[in-house]
Amino acid sequence: MAHSATTPGLRPFLPADAAPLAALFRASIETLAADDYDDDQREAWASAADDEAAFAARLASGLTIIALVNGAIAGFASLKDNRLFDMLYVRPDLAGQGVGSALAEAIEKLAGARGAKKLTVDASDAARDFFAARGYVAQQRNTVTVAGQWLGNTTMTKELAAPAAGRAH
Repeated sequence: MAHSATTPGLRPFLPADAAPLAALFRASIETLAADDYDDDQREAWASAADDEAAFAARLASGLTIIALVNGAIAGFASLKDNRLFDMLYVRPDLAGQGVGSALAEAIEKLAGARGAKKLTVDASDAARDFFAARGYVAQQRNTVTVAGQWLGNTTMTKELAAPAAGRAH
């Protein structure tokens, strides 16, 4: 698959982002996870954004960054407790165009700069290959119940490189 040269701008999460990110979250799940989860499973998963205040609180509780393409929100990612890659969602029309990779790279760099030696992610079936291609290694398969539906994911980890010392060796 050819990738475009889309290089998103990145910025921190702002409270006003909650509604558009909730819509992006739902659209991403409905479209990009359609091959891996049935309608009821996707609806249960997406229901995490039904309570916008709770969704905004989750985004604000970690380090959430927003990707922008041509000034529009293209995706977002969250780091929780400097060690858990909590969320990564991309607008469906921009999937495979570098937005997810830019967000993942930023989260990995931020975690490393904050002293993390390893990142953990509970990758959905739809995202497992994306994370594996970035060097995350599967640790265990999980089944979780969300809104009465069983959803599978895989806990994956990645060892982070030590932050650069700021000088050439």
